Amino acid sequence: MLLGYALSPLCWWNDLLFNLPIAYGFGYLCSLVSPNCLIPGAIVGYWLSNVVGILLMQAGFLDVVQGQTGDRNLQKELWTGILSSSLYTGVIVLLLQFKILETPLLSLHP
Repeated sequence: MLLGYALSPLCWWNDLLFNLPIAYGFGYLCSLVSPNCLIPGAIVGYWLSNVVGILLMQAGFLDVVQGQTGDRNLQKELWTGILSSSLYTGVIVLLLQFKILETPLLSLHP
């Protein structure tokens, strides 16, 4: 549950310490295939780190708080994690596109 919390969008410091380095590393690996894939790869890596964090938090929450260890709907948990992480990542991308959030060292437009 702690690892899920650290990777999820629910704590204020997770992006700086976990998600952005993971996203940059994923984007860097994608840029080895094509130099134009750094930013799209970083966005996908960011999204994936949030999905994994949400899924780990859900699993930890159900195990610890609700005491559910056997009868779980993994498909529902997966779709919930994907949907919530996609919405969160979409909001961040929109905030960057409309220049509500500024990233002076990282430009989405060439």
